[in-house]
Amino acid sequence: MSRTQPEEAPIRGLASLGEWCARRPWRVIATWLLALGVLAGVAGSLHASFSDNVKLSGTQANSGFQVIGENFPGAAASTGLVVFRSPSPLIRQRSLIESAVTSLGSVTHVLSATDPFSATSVSRSGLVAYSSVGFDVPSRGLPASLVIALDHALAPVRAAGISISYGGALDQITQPPVNDRRSEAVGFAIALLILLLVFGSVAGAALPLVTALVGIGIGVSLLDIVAASTSFSVSAPKLAIMIGLGVGIDYAVFLVTRFRQLMVDGDGPVRAASRTTATSGRAIVVAACTVSIAMLGLYASGLVFIGKLGLAAVFGVVASALGAITLVPALLGLLGRRIDRWSVRRTVAESGSSGDGWHRYAGAIGRHPWMYLLSGLVVLMVLAAPALSLQMGHVGDGANPTSFTSRVAYQEMADSFGPGINGPFTLVISLAGHSSVAELEASVSQQVLATPDVATLSPFVRSRNGAALVATVIPRTGPQNNATTELFNRLVHTTLPRSLAPFSARGYVTGEAPSQIQFDELIAQRTPLIIAVVVLLAFLLIMTVFRSLLLAIKAAVLNLFSIAAAWGVLVAVFQWGWGRSLLGLNERVPVEAYVPMVLFAIVFGLSMDYEIFLLSRIKEAWDASHDNQGAVALGLARTGRVITAAALIMVAVFLSFVTTPLVAIKQLAVGLAASVCVDATLIRLLLVPATMYLFGDKNWWLPRPLERIVPHLGVEERTK
Repeated sequence: MSRTQPEEAPIRGLASLGEWCARRPWRVIATWLLALGVLAGVAGSLHASFSDNVKLSGTQANSGFQVIGENFPGAAASTGLVVFRSPSPLIRQRSLIESAVTSLGSVTHVLSATDPFSATSVSRSGLVAYSSVGFDVPSRGLPASLVIALDHALAPVRAAGISISYGGALDQITQPPVNDRRSEAVGFAIALLILLLVFGSVAGAALPLVTALVGIGIGVSLLDIVAASTSFSVSAPKLAIMIGLGVGIDYAVFLVTRFRQLMVDGDGPVRAASRTTATSGRAIVVAACTVSIAMLGLYASGLVFIGKLGLAAVFGVVASALGAITLVPALLGLLGRRIDRWSVRRTVAESGSSGDGWHRYAGAIGRHPWMYLLSGLVVLMVLAAPALSLQMGHVGDGANPTSFTSRVAYQEMADSFGPGINGPFTLVISLAGHSSVAELEASVSQQVLATPDVATLSPFVRSRNGAALVATVIPRTGPQNNATTELFNRLVHTTLPRSLAPFSARGYVTGEAPSQIQFDELIAQRTPLIIAVVVLLAFLLIMTVFRSLLLAIKAAVLNLFSIAAAWGVLVAVFQWGWGRSLLGLNERVPVEAYVPMVLFAIVFGLSMDYEIFLLSRIKEAWDASHDNQGAVALGLARTGRVITAAALIMVAVFLSFVTTPLVAIKQLAVGLAASVCVDATLIRLLLVPATMYLFGDKNWWLPRPLERIVPHLGVEERTK
């Protein structure tokens, strides 16, 4: 009695919640729609902005920024580029261009604009020139209206037939608004088709889509409200929508499947909704907690930027889970037996009879578990093999669509001045005592220019207070090239310490490119920590919920295989270029530094979703019979069809985002779609049952010391 009581209390609570919602459907529906309208209205009025600019305290780049800020008052907080191109030599329009550049100084937020006809700003052909425009705020604080003001000041130049493109700090505010409505509609259409095939009725197919839309609408609105007061990545809203829609549809599919089975078994609509919420609804709560734990585990990286990506996804997950245990029961209670009205084919109840295909498939695995286990592992290793060549970096403007002005500016600068012009380094030297500045400059200049992969070094500029020097280093290679990263580390760890050793001075390498390089390196260093934290948390949750040590270990190990396979697909598609043209990519690109880490957290969380749904049905059968062989077969038979359908829907939702111009989102979409395919087929429907057949009754073993301290948080327990 003492063990049963704490396990059943939460079930009664969820059962009561499901019954209350089913008896008052219009009140629940009205509450959700009112909340959606209010939150969407508030979010729309706040005009939240998103940016990928990151400053990392204590790093070389950030320390250099601080020295510049302290010694060069009025220095630009960010720098944009205005690139001029003409079919004839620009010198013929010099007075017109210089007049327009002078007028840029009167534009709000503009501190300065350099002369496009200086020796270093005009290409050898004379057809391309650029002006560096300094702004008084960081790029993430630049308003979109700034582009209108720049266009107005430069209108006479355009009228003369000279093309103008914007780059540098202007890249984000010049990008056209991303409208993925058409692609998202395609994803929804595919999801609807799959649901029609699964449920056979219009109402049963439409319900998961409707509830998922409402849930993600509230989740994204909450994200926008929070983003009005703190910065989030430009990828955050899309990430929240992808994850929220995926899990929202999945959660509703599992609930509708259980509800229809209970109706077939003779329950009335209200009782069926109540029992559905108490069983599958509880599994959903645990699954949502697992996904949220995995996503919030990104804060363990110590990088707020990465942690906020996880937080953005949690908004979508939590809103979808709340909708699943309240809005879905309300709609189920409202529809009742009408859920199978407007059928497009003969509807079927949940699989699980001894003669169906899924039960026969489960029996085949049970007869040859080693064969299925080893064959599945071989396929996983083949998919994961490319991950050994994983190259993490930053996907810059060069990978943007050719319609983006930032891509045009990037390409014109690279073609005319060399690829390194798009990722310059700022060399900062903090002077101390009475160092001989002339000798110091000569020493540093000589050794920097002698450093491999340095293209040019500008003359040093001394601050008015005489305490600092600044110069610009142009690498020979572009910002995405590994050689540029090696050059940064060579300057920081070898060239500057050696050249400054005889003087009382400290040197720093800063700028946008060095900041990104250090961000990428920090991500690479901390990814193992994130993996360890998330795996440990998920391990503890699975062990606690199912009271099994082996199931928790097995879940963690197999999910790591799933993630490795997803990383392998990313490398093959984006680094090796397999099928990149289908994604609208102009060139091979590295995997965005934070994508493997974020993908790991998402994939681990989503994998645990399917793990919990499958194991919960197996444990339900085990509790009733204590026959492991029969429990695994019955659990697989009852969830195989719905897991497969849910996975197909999630893949359709994820792949609908590959048309976005944001390369990081493309990578997340491809990685998530690949991982779900792998997880729902090789992992969940092959390796999991094979290992559980091999473990036998030990599946449900928990060492006695752990038995005493691990709390009881059972899933899918008996309902009356």
